Amino acid sequence: MPAKRKKANLALQGGGAHGAFTWGVLDRLLEDGRIEIAAMSGTSAGAMNAVVIADGLMRDGPDGARAALETFWSTMSKTAHASPIRRSPLDMLMGNWSLDRSPSYHMFDALTRVFSPYQFNPLNLNPLRDLLESCVDFDLVRSCDIMKIFISATNVETGRVKVFDRKALTVDMVMASACLPFVFHAVEIDGVPYWDGGYMGNPALFPFHAGSDSSDIIVVQINPIERKGAPRSAQDILNRINEISFNGSLLKELRAIDFVRRLIDEGKLEDTDYRTMHVHIIENQDELKPLGASSKMNVEWAFLCHLRDVGRETASAWLDKNFHDVAKRSTVDLRAMFQGIGPEHQG
Repeated sequence: MPAKRKKANLALQGGGAHGAFTWGVLDRLLEDGRIEIAAMSGTSAGAMNAVVIADGLMRDGPDGARAALETFWSTMSKTAHASPIRRSPLDMLMGNWSLDRSPSYHMFDALTRVFSPYQFNPLNLNPLRDLLESCVDFDLVRSCDIMKIFISATNVETGRVKVFDRKALTVDMVMASACLPFVFHAVEIDGVPYWDGGYMGNPALFPFHAGSDSSDIIVVQINPIERKGAPRSAQDILNRINEISFNGSLLKELRAIDFVRRLIDEGKLEDTDYRTMHVHIIENQDELKPLGASSKMNVEWAFLCHLRDVGRETASAWLDKNFHDVAKRSTVDLRAMFQGIGPEHQG
């Protein structure tokens, strides 16, 4: 283990099977050992990665966490072997990972547009829940004193984000964080229905301010912020709407972090009451953006391993370039990023 370690908070986005990219990033960070995880905030697949890591850390440290991640994702792939939603033979032949030409995928997609999950799945069967319960000991997660964990879900009744803390975390709370409303019944916790946390916190960053002693946030980003041109097909339009929705809360929080930093720099806020947060982003949109939204439902082992390897390579490059800046400064120019999003941010 390297002698010099730096504390940082990890913020893990959701993104279905693309969460295997996050698996690769986490695997490389744990292998490298220089980043000490102070806290993790996760949504959907990011929430699952977070609790799997906590379980593995409690069992056997970083090596246990790496093994637990591989077990979780390989079990997910094996569980889906019997699923009819698979790539078309043409896509398999051409090496395309998307399900855009899969008749079964389009049939399922159409079904969810016409019928609610309360109609086509009245028994509320959810293999993801069974998978999570088989791979994660939530007693271990709740007792994990190595790091803090924050899991986000969306309160259906109020439209507000709900952040569940590690000390009382249950499988239902993680499933609430991953509850896509067109696919699953809303998850009720204490009589309150919840949907996927991506709508209001993908992932939530604000728990780090009071809940962590580290001022560094490393966002593992899956969903692309920018796509050139306007989508034309109905499916592409809906996919882009989802991407915009699932990035909206993150962008607002990053904008707020940048605003506070500028006020501190200008002497308008006391740094004794507020602190400057250093923001870092690990992402590889050159690899993830071309995959398309349908590939988020592709859990073939070869695809998951491909995403893992991309994540590992991306994390390695990020460590080589940016590790020395952790605990010193942000490696993302938030102001420039917002200015590049649209003309309303120019100035």
